[in-house]
Order: sequence, then C-alpha cells, then structure tokens
Amino acid sequence: MALPALSEENLTELASRIQPIDPAWIKAGQARQNDLTKPPGSLGMLEEIGIKLCGIAEACPPPVPAAPKVVVFAADHGVYAQGVTPWPREVSVQMAAGIAVGFAGVAVISRANGAQVEVIDVGLLSHPEPVIDKSIAPGTADFTEGPAMTREQALTAIAIGAEAAAAAVEAGADVLVPGEVGLANTTPAAALTAVFTDTPVADVTGRGSGADDPMLARKVAAIEKGIAVNAVDASDVVGALAAIGGFEHAAMVGLILEAAARRVPVVLDGVIACSAALVAAALAPAVKGYLFAGHAGVEPAIAVALKTLELRGLVDLDLRLGEGSGGALALPLLRAAALVMNEMGTFSAQGVSKE
Repeated sequence: MALPALSEENLTELASRIQPIDPAWIKAGQARQNDLTKPPGSLGMLEEIGIKLCGIAEACPPPVPAAPKVVVFAADHGVYAQGVTPWPREVSVQMAAGIAVGFAGVAVISRANGAQVEVIDVGLLSHPEPVIDKSIAPGTADFTEGPAMTREQALTAIAIGAEAAAAAVEAGADVLVPGEVGLANTTPAAALTAVFTDTPVADVTGRGSGADDPMLARKVAAIEKGIAVNAVDASDVVGALAAIGGFEHAAMVGLILEAAARRVPVVLDGVIACSAALVAAALAPAVKGYLFAGHAGVEPAIAVALKTLELRGLVDLDLRLGEGSGGALALPLLRAAALVMNEMGTFSAQGVSKE
C-alpha cells in the first residue's frame, strides 16, 4: 500500500492556495439579506451562514449544498498508556468498523441528512474491514516520553486528509465534515488546543468519554508533561502537531486545508475537529473563512478553540459523541440558509413595503 507523500514545501504551497474571503461578496450577501422580505436580522445566525456561503462560493445567492460528505479518520494513541480514558483500546477498531457499516451515531445522523460517510484508517492498532486502509503506523507513540509522530508521519497524515478531500470534491461533494474515532484522542486535542491558543492545560482539558476526577487529573498531568518533554513551540506548526497530535488530527488538518483551497465549506464537529482547525489556521489563517462550527459542545476546549477561530456553534445540544456527528447534524442549517438566499422573496421584486 503506497501512502501519499507531502514535503514541507508542498504543505506551504497548499496553504498558499487558500484565498481570503473577498469582502465584496460578504457585502453582496448582506445586501441580499437586507432585501429579503423580513426584518433585518430576524433569521439570526441563519443569515450569517447564508452570507458566509456567498463569500465562500463567490456567488450571490450562493449555491445550495446538495452533496455533503463526512470523512472519518480513525487512529489509536500511545498516550492511552497514561490512563486517560476508561474505555478498552479495542473500542477504536470496533467503532471504526461500526461507522463504516452504518450502525454508529455519525452514520445514522449522516443518513438522516443525506450525507455520504467514508472511514479511513490512518493508524489503528489493527485494521478492520470495510474501513479504507491508509494506516501509517499502529497508533502514535506516547507523547509523555517523546514525539507522538515523526515530522514525516505527520506530513503523511496531512497528505492523506488532503487526498481524501480532493477525491470527495472531485466526485461531487460540496460540503465536507471531518470526523474521527480513536480512544484517548481528546487528550492530544486538548494538548493542541492549549498550545495553539496559549491557554493553560487545565482550562482546556475535559472528561472526554467519561473520565472521573482522578483520571481527569492524570489527563492534565500527561498533557503538561508531553508539552514540556517535547518543548512544544506553536511557531513550528508541523513540529507541534507531530509532538502532541494524533494521526487523525493531522489528517483532518489536511482535509480542512484542501477543502478551503477548493472553496468548499467545512463543518467542524467537536473538540478533535476544532483542535485540527486550530492547526490548519496556524498554517493558513485564511482557512477560518471556510469553516462552520457544527455545535457548541461540553468539552472546554471547544469554546476556547471556537473563540480563536471566530466561530459560533450552530446547535447547542450538549453533544459529546464526536465521530463527526455534530457536524453532520448541522448540515441542514447550511442548506436552509442557502435556500433562504435563493428562494425567499425580496422587497425589490415582490413589491412588499419596507415601511
């Protein structure tokens, strides 16, 4: 099995392809919103979504999303050895297969909203069928003892994510949702969030999939040790990602970058996707213009990440599942926002008085 290669120069080139949103299209979207037959602002965030879609597509009204796709990256983590999750390690493999065959939460929610789902193994301890095999290694190393990945492994994972995004868009996908599965992956997510938002570890570390107080304390200690042992520096983005991230985090970075370079909106899920988006934004700040936050979750790192990314969660339902489920759940809001922009009557065309 040949894995895609990505050099640091290639990564710089990918980031350079992401163009800032043109304010002229945001202005055009706002003007159309103001002409729709409603009091200005009365559709709240739905108006903001529609305007942002105009900027992404460089069209007003924007195209209506019709072919969403959820791409789930699965991997295991060496930091599991530090006792940061109560679940057995085999759950990663079982849930990756469960998503692929359709019984997992993100699969059900995606079906409900007309989204295709693809699951890619980028580093599980063992490979399950029918998951796509792009495994880099059987899990990352324990970052409390050294880097979780080599730089080359991190770049390979980014390349896998970018390749998946490119293939999805070329096959017709017009909205992408990055998803993930992997026991202990909220630990590297919190680590990345702490580093890329310059926030104390304890303020961005949550209970993940059910940590009790002693386990939460171990989780915080493991993250603090990992950042210190690896002398993590946010200015070396790839180095920081390799030191304390996971294969699925890096793959999500690649998906986000490639989607933005192709002017395709990305709907984030929870703490894992948000931490990956922070890394992507550190590589290419313009990427923020292509992102939507699927939900405002219960993990503390989500709120911190969304503030840095200048995003608001589209739904607030105390979600904590991950997998891409919160992103998939928010997809109808993008479609509704675009339909409003396209089909709602206007004061100028319908002769409705604004007075």
